[in-house]
Amino acid sequence: MENPKTMNAATSGTFQLGGDLPVHRLGFGAMRITGDGVWGPPKDRKECLAVLRRCVELGTNFIDTAESYGPHVSEELIAEALHPYAKGLVIATKGGLDRPGPNKWEPDCRPQRLREELEGSLRRLRLESIDVWQLHRIDSKVPEEEQFGAIAGFRREGKIRHVGLSEVTVEQIDRARKFFPVVSVQNRYNVADREWESVVEYCDREKIGFIPWFPLQTGKLAKGGGPLASVAEKHHARPGQVALAWLLRRSPVMLPIPGTSRVSHLEENIAAASLRISDEEMETLG
Repeated sequence: MENPKTMNAATSGTFQLGGDLPVHRLGFGAMRITGDGVWGPPKDRKECLAVLRRCVELGTNFIDTAESYGPHVSEELIAEALHPYAKGLVIATKGGLDRPGPNKWEPDCRPQRLREELEGSLRRLRLESIDVWQLHRIDSKVPEEEQFGAIAGFRREGKIRHVGLSEVTVEQIDRARKFFPVVSVQNRYNVADREWESVVEYCDREKIGFIPWFPLQTGKLAKGGGPLASVAEKHHARPGQVALAWLLRRSPVMLPIPGTSRVSHLEENIAAASLRISDEEMETLG
């Protein structure tokens, strides 16, 4: 693994999110700094605060969180650890999912509920405006035009700068873009799970940031003798690091956000920013 004194997320490259927010392509996902089931406080609060501070020290300038992580816990810890925020640090958060209990998620995108969540995020993050606010899910119980219209209103009010979407199809992105520019899409995607390949290709064409969640999933590819394990062995790296390097190589709009609650694991992830895999290795991984 790369020396922690020299590793830096900046070696992953830079993407202009929304055309005016330069972010290093290897970011940090702040879901894991909560309790079991993404519910309540983390077991080791001190370590989680150290993770947040260390990720910024290591050049990360894009942190992804959500109102529903905890709920509220992730946003509160981010503000405690990092406010006042370093210049250029982009904190993206999300709204649209209610939390009735551990591991339980229920969409609620009524305009008044989205406003409540946004106001809460602004308060907890100690911000006057959120750089990137993402709709966590489109709510099938609420007309899309009501959800998108409310978000467009938040932009006009200056409470959010840019808008992202999560777990959406190409058709849904197109419909949302009639109400506001979409700067990012956050769908599940990794070296072992490419269900949303068509959305990745769409974002690549349209220069929309693609934020893959569950980026470290490796599945059968990482088993002994498997293609991911073989590439990792060649680079003296871990399979998860190769999985991140594969994502970064897959598309210039790819913005992986691996999350963790341990500093040692964070450093392992950041080290992947400088891992370069060849054309032949990309073919090997499929």
